Amino acid sequence: MSSNNYIPRKDKDLLTWTTNFLAVLASILPRIEFPAEEHAALTALLNTFRAKLAIADAPATRTKAAVQDKNDARDALVEKTRQSTNEYLTFNHRVTNGDRDNLGLPIHKKTRTDAPVATDAPDCDVNTAVAGQVTFYYYPKGGKRSSAKPDGQHGAEFAWAILEAPTTDWNDLTHSSFDTDPPLTLKFEGPDRGKTLYYAIRWENTRGLKGPWSPIVSVIIP
Repeated sequence: MSSNNYIPRKDKDLLTWTTNFLAVLASILPRIEFPAEEHAALTALLNTFRAKLAIADAPATRTKAAVQDKNDARDALVEKTRQSTNEYLTFNHRVTNGDRDNLGLPIHKKTRTDAPVATDAPDCDVNTAVAGQVTFYYYPKGGKRSSAKPDGQHGAEFAWAILEAPTTDWNDLTHSSFDTDPPLTLKFEGPDRGKTLYYAIRWENTRGLKGPWSPIVSVIIP
């Protein structure tokens, strides 16, 4: 199976494949640390596609607009599925070859060289120019914003929380975001503006292995 063509092209095949993919995924979420909110988002897109497909396939309701709605729903489902797979499954060392087979995903060849585990945390610049948004520009320690990610690193994990008092315990940072293409932007609602956001960053390599955390830093949400 090609690593690029694992998602079926035909609508009904896609519906069958994605239904199985999400059912299998639901059974292994905690073990592979796949975010529940990602699974919920995929499920919502699948349900929308299923409904739009039924309308577009029925002679009584099949119109040009209905077919376009179905195609748009299909594109959204495929795009999100590829994004979530690339970010949380492709290089996740917790996902076994048996899991990949059950999910309908390609099985990696064993000839690839293991990626190194980062020994330093990223450096990071923060931009708070936009109200309600905190944007993080992360890059290799001692480098520049334009620097490429260190060899073998897939992206950066951010742990963060809005707290009333400073902390030095990473366990207090109860939220997690992952990004592969800086910058990362976190958006906050009005009630959170003016509060203090505490965060730390670490690299994660292409095998899902994580480097050390940075020190915990704070910023005021604009």
